Amino acid sequence: MNADNRRLDWILGGAILALLILPWYRIRAGFFSFDWLGDFFAEPDLWPGLFQALIGRWQLWPIILLTAAALYLRLRAPSGAGRGRAMVWIGALGLIWLAVEGLSVGTRGWNWGLLEASFGEVDGQPAFGAGAVVLSLFFTCLISFGAAERGALKGDAFVLTSIALLILLVGAFVFYPILSIFTGAFQDFDGSFTTEGVRRNIADPKIWSLGCLTGGACGVAWRTFFLAICTATATTLLGLAFALVATRTRFPFKKSLRLLTVLPIITPPFVVGLALIMLLGRQGTLTQAIYSVTGIELGRWIYGLTGIWLAQVLSFTPISFLVLIGVVEGVSPSMEEASQTLRAGRWRTFRKVSLPLMAPGLANAFLIGFIESMADFGNPLVLGGSGGVLSTEIFFSVVGAQNDPSRAAVLAAVLLFFTLSAFIAQRVWLSGRSFATVGGKGDGGTHAQLPARVAWPVIGVVSAWSLFTVIVYAMILFGGFVKLWGLDHTLTLEHYVRAFGVTFEGGFRWTGVAWNSFWTTMTIALIAAPLTAAVGLLTGWLISRQTFPGKTVFEFVLMMSFAIPGTVIGISYIMAFNLPPIQMTGTALILIVCFVFRNMPVGVRGSVAAMAQLDGSLDEASLTLGAGSGRTLRRVILPLLRPAIMAALVYSFVRAITSISAVIFLVSAKYNMATAYIVGLVENGQYGVAIAYSSVLILVMITVIGGFQMLVGERRLRRRPVPPAAKEATV
Repeated sequence: MNADNRRLDWILGGAILALLILPWYRIRAGFFSFDWLGDFFAEPDLWPGLFQALIGRWQLWPIILLTAAALYLRLRAPSGAGRGRAMVWIGALGLIWLAVEGLSVGTRGWNWGLLEASFGEVDGQPAFGAGAVVLSLFFTCLISFGAAERGALKGDAFVLTSIALLILLVGAFVFYPILSIFTGAFQDFDGSFTTEGVRRNIADPKIWSLGCLTGGACGVAWRTFFLAICTATATTLLGLAFALVATRTRFPFKKSLRLLTVLPIITPPFVVGLALIMLLGRQGTLTQAIYSVTGIELGRWIYGLTGIWLAQVLSFTPISFLVLIGVVEGVSPSMEEASQTLRAGRWRTFRKVSLPLMAPGLANAFLIGFIESMADFGNPLVLGGSGGVLSTEIFFSVVGAQNDPSRAAVLAAVLLFFTLSAFIAQRVWLSGRSFATVGGKGDGGTHAQLPARVAWPVIGVVSAWSLFTVIVYAMILFGGFVKLWGLDHTLTLEHYVRAFGVTFEGGFRWTGVAWNSFWTTMTIALIAAPLTAAVGLLTGWLISRQTFPGKTVFEFVLMMSFAIPGTVIGISYIMAFNLPPIQMTGTALILIVCFVFRNMPVGVRGSVAAMAQLDGSLDEASLTLGAGSGRTLRRVILPLLRPAIMAALVYSFVRAITSISAVIFLVSAKYNMATAYIVGLVENGQYGVAIAYSSVLILVMITVIGGFQMLVGERRLRRRPVPPAAKEATV
């Protein structure tokens, strides 16, 4: 009971302080600039919620009264089911009222004429600020604490609060932006409701045509679906091959192999596409070499689905590798040893024991590859030619000459249908199966090496793909040191000096044109990466280990943020957060939030796949010994999830730097990201500077990834092999 009251005291204290001290509305210069303190008393828009209500903003009185009701419950009602039920109601009503009044009253008064006709005129209000944010967190915690007092989920306040806060965040930053863009499909140019655009586009043969079966052209939906299946299959197989070579063979260049698998994911996507054009295009280096030797003209085959597929496989195989490396390492060595003890050969052990236990990781790698291909924007934009895919079609529907938001919404719905189908198929395939291989007992085995019939082909494929990757990156590196890539190959450092020059005249000065966007990008990426990993891993743990109403819908909404193109994410954020109640456009916060909730699903899927191998008895033993859920997660589960943590950190950091499709809509003059700046360089024909900038980004990302690896460490589930000398000494 004391614990119930103690945590209630904390959130009540925070809510009261927010109403008395913190500005209720948004501060244009930023809350943490603290420039507003000098005008705090003179400017009414800076006043806290209580004083805003006293000067005539009547819509804030319900918030104050609900907070007072919660304080009354704390002082007068004993802890228990009755008080818990009342707390849940107060918290729910508080959140509902915040949402309703925030969406109803804009900067100029009522947002809808019907409300003005019904209730008369009302003063406008700015977007929510620090005070409103704290009160929304207060009402959310009030719901979870009340549910704990009622005994929900065995009264586990940590789990309930985690679920409640994640639902609040996902609702605000995933569902609300997506809903904003879909409502545009049913609006005419004057804002009135209409279904004409949706009816016209849903039956468009350019979307659904199956002419490719009869020698014609396929609609964009089936073209994108076929490409995603091919990309997901190739990336999953290649990712597994790299993971097996890195963990189950005596391949002498394993460290170099790991570096090569990471390189494509830390490269801006349009740079990979440009390198492929310079290598395999009609006037490409390799194309010209083949023509000079054989007389065969390869033509323009790189433009279209084939080129997009090649670029996507090159770009997304590392994601598959990062997901699968932890899964391959997580297969219990003792189970493989038991199979061999029962006289099964290494090939049979691999096929019947090891490979089936990797099924969760393989399914997740395929799903991520499928969704990545569906949502990819950069590669199709560079290499698509006349064969567009859903992501580029959505882009041109919104920002092109079409200006047809209804078509964009219909295409986004088609994309979500495909990704949802893949998600459901994966769940059905894995349902009812157990893949736990890490229990509470020590594992003293070592992983079996791959059988020769598997090892040699796998090493051959990995070596060939690695050689191709080296050639592509050699082209990128070469492009930064020549005057004009493809025309004048005179060596020069001019591009690097222009991008990252420094001088010491009158002090140390950053004179390069790329420094501003570089420091902005690094700062935002280093903030977003740990937040993404933390939210993703916490969500994965809840999905894997907890049962609560709406869990399936919750998981789907998370994957939906990853499934739709970044183009749509960027536009939806602009539509949702350009006006009250939440206004973030032009700030660094909107970039951080976009990165966290756009990239979080990779951490979720990685942690779900890793926790599928952790026996639930580990959690039960910790809870039985008196540890709470929070302590169990921190001391038992997280140390065993180091590969998943590493994957989430690496992926979120890299995507924050290399993302382009969403970022291009969200950057501002003050907060310009590296990829948006590089696009500007490419548009101005400064290819050398763009390549030089990309090369520096790659070097920086490799360094930071190495730092993440040192901080996180490795999960060790087996003993080290005993040296022969030690064995002899023991004997």
